[in-house]
Amino acid sequence: MFTSNPFAALSATIPSDVIQIYVGVMIALVVGGTLFDVWHKGSATYFFASWRKARGKGSSQVGGATVAGLAIQTALSEVATSAEFGHSRRRAAHLLTMYGFLLYLATTIVMVFCYPSAETTTPAVLPQLWIAGALLVCLGGYWFWFFIRVDVAAEGHTPFRIVRADLFILSLLASVSLGLIWAALQSIESAGTNAVLGLYLVATTVLFGSVPWSKFSHMFFKPAAAFEKRVSEATGARSNLPPPADKPETFGSARERPRHY
Repeated sequence: MFTSNPFAALSATIPSDVIQIYVGVMIALVVGGTLFDVWHKGSATYFFASWRKARGKGSSQVGGATVAGLAIQTALSEVATSAEFGHSRRRAAHLLTMYGFLLYLATTIVMVFCYPSAETTTPAVLPQLWIAGALLVCLGGYWFWFFIRVDVAAEGHTPFRIVRADLFILSLLASVSLGLIWAALQSIESAGTNAVLGLYLVATTVLFGSVPWSKFSHMFFKPAAAFEKRVSEATGARSNLPPPADKPETFGSARERPRHY
């Protein structure tokens, strides 16, 4: 399991071309779903209108070098390190899930397209990185789901309440967890391998096919919104607005901070 490419072994029963077409369809679903989400919600129209409005109301103009510097700051802060979460457990769980998913996704694409069959020897490091990425997703995702997510009990709801906003994290955890189980069963040639493979494909299809209805596209919208905010602050367009509430207010006793947010 730790040294073999599970997708190359799968090519013995499913042609590698079919596997590659499936991965390509999943990529197309993400691109198409994101574009549909942008069009349906008017996100791009709102973003560019807000951009023009901020630049027109700003007390100063920023040059191309300044804009490039703000873009780099956004990439390093909001994207690479998720600094908007502060020093919290949620930030740690988010980073584990994000980098684990990127590693898991990248190694999947490399193994499927560059080493599609048993005839092409897969470097042992790729399956190991694939497993490491999946484990990081599970660590961060299950940590968030069971210990960090919104305290629904404090809002009068049952802890088992699931809403549409949970679609992304649940489908992601289901896909990655079933992928690990499938790879483990395949390595020992278990009788239940095909059944788990079917569930893995269903969960993966839901994950990448539900972009317009889940939070998947937020990974593209949030950096754009953070960048627009930095430019607005640089031009002075936000000078008349109240400062953002970055720190949660403590209600009740000052000795105990609220557990919900």
